[in-house]
Amino acid sequence: MDDPTNIDAALAELQPPRPLSIIKLSDAFYPETPQSAQKRNSGVSDVSASALDNATPASLEADLTHYKELFSKLRFSYVEQVTKEKFLRAIVSDDPPFVEPHENAELEALLAEQKALLKAQKAEVADMIAELERRGRELSQRHEAVQLQTAQLSTLPTEIANLESTIASLHESQAPHPTNSSLSLPLPATLELLSSREAEIATLDTRLASLQAALPRKTQELDKLERELRPLEMQKQGTVAAAKEARRRREQGVGGLEDELDEKARWLRTSEKMLREMLGVKG
Repeated sequence: MDDPTNIDAALAELQPPRPLSIIKLSDAFYPETPQSAQKRNSGVSDVSASALDNATPASLEADLTHYKELFSKLRFSYVEQVTKEKFLRAIVSDDPPFVEPHENAELEALLAEQKALLKAQKAEVADMIAELERRGRELSQRHEAVQLQTAQLSTLPTEIANLESTIASLHESQAPHPTNSSLSLPLPATLELLSSREAEIATLDTRLASLQAALPRKTQELDKLERELRPLEMQKQGTVAAAKEARRRREQGVGGLEDELDEKARWLRTSEKMLREMLGVKG
């Protein structure tokens, strides 16, 4: 198992050193001066300190919109001031310049060319800004996903340690069953035994279903045999009683040969009757 200290150090490296923000990202390129710090602390910027500390894509987009409007106002003020300065210099100059019509035409042509170039540069900058916004949103989503995964990974070492401790305790507490060794089999052998027992149960269920289907027919046959056996049983009882009576009389010396012949005759008639009934022959 890896050292938890190394895992914690690797997770700490994944944590961002500081939150993302437009102002703070610019610190690496433009170091903060006492004047800029004073302006920021005095509230010149509309962005609050809490917004900088808890930057979100929405707050960054609001900051970007604010800076766009601010730079637009600054550009307009700059153009206005420069124009005023040039106009005043031209008025107060001792030798005011005189512009010829062809110079105005050349200047207008140059101005049109510069305007076209500026328009193309603006379009290029707009495309770059759109691409940067797309990449910024993508990076923001990836950044949030990495933070979430890092938070989840930070809990894994503890969970892994708990699971390993549980597994070790289960291995220690596991012992062969004292009476049934099947209860101590490993998982593959247990699954194989379970499959064989399920196959046996399926076979027994099939046999039981066939026997249950044949049970009514067997019951009818048994009832029929019992009905046929009942008169035979009665005849048997009568024959046995007559034989016992004949034996008793013979043992006592009563009747002699006549009783013996009478007994044989009754036995033969009874046997003939039983055979006829069994064979279904009518006399």
